[in-house]
Amino acid sequence: MELRIHEDKIFESVDYSNSVLINYEFTDCEFKNCNFTKCDLSDSVFMDCEFTDCNFSITKLNDCGIKNVNFIDCKIMGIDFGKASSFLFSASFRSCILDYSTFAAKKMKKANFINCSLKEVDFSGVDLTSAIFNNCDLFNATFENTNLEKCDFRTARNYSFDPELNQLKKAKFSYVGIAGLLKKYNIEIEF
Repeated sequence: MELRIHEDKIFESVDYSNSVLINYEFTDCEFKNCNFTKCDLSDSVFMDCEFTDCNFSITKLNDCGIKNVNFIDCKIMGIDFGKASSFLFSASFRSCILDYSTFAAKKMKKANFINCSLKEVDFSGVDLTSAIFNNCDLFNATFENTNLEKCDFRTARNYSFDPELNQLKKAKFSYVGIAGLLKKYNIEIEF
């Protein structure tokens, strides 16, 4: 299938729901208020793109390239980023709902999650070195065999994970958040 290339374009209020967009390449493009619900983006590439107010519920990302992509005010529920291409994978999220998604085994050094809902997100095996979780809700998020070195959780809430199953060297936590690191010991902590 021939590669379809788009550069420096703005896509606004386009409904891609249930569409198949295989073998597309988007560079320096902006997507505003677009619907990608149940869209198949397999083997496509997004490089230096920005998505604002877009819906990505149950979108397929098999071997999709996500390179320096910003998601702002997007609904990104039930997405398996683990299936996206690992080559130069880089994404940041601001004011997004990422509930029930997975990033399993991705390299996401210095990733930014700002004002996001990350309920029941799977970060198993992810390299999140120096990532920032600023004002994020991590209720029931899974961190197992995850590199959290130098991660900033100081303003995050509702996280709970086993420090023995993750790398935490120089990670930053608030005093209030420490209870989430001790949950497995079934102890009572008073503040």
